Amino acid sequence: MDNIEERTLHVLAEVTETPGRPLPPDTELYDRGLLDSMTTVQLIAALSDEFGLDISPAEFDREAWATPAGIVADIRRRLQP
Repeated sequence: MDNIEERTLHVLAEVTETPGRPLPPDTELYDRGLLDSMTTVQLIAALSDEFGLDISPAEFDREAWATPAGIVADIRRRLQP
C-alpha cells in the first residue's frame, strides 16, 4: 500500500466511521450504505483537505467513487501533474 492509498483509505474510514482495517478495495460503498449524499460531501471535503485538491461536488462521479479502489484511483489521477 502506497502513501496515497493509505491516506485515502484512512480518510474514507474516518468519514464512514469504519475504523480499524481498511475496507476491501471492491466494497460497494453506496450499496452497503457506507456512503450517501451527505457523507459523500464530507468525503469530498476531507480528501480535498488531506491532499490540497479542489474537488468540486459538481465534478463528482458516483460510479467512479463506488468502491475504495475507485476513490484511490481518482485521487491518484487528480494528483498527477
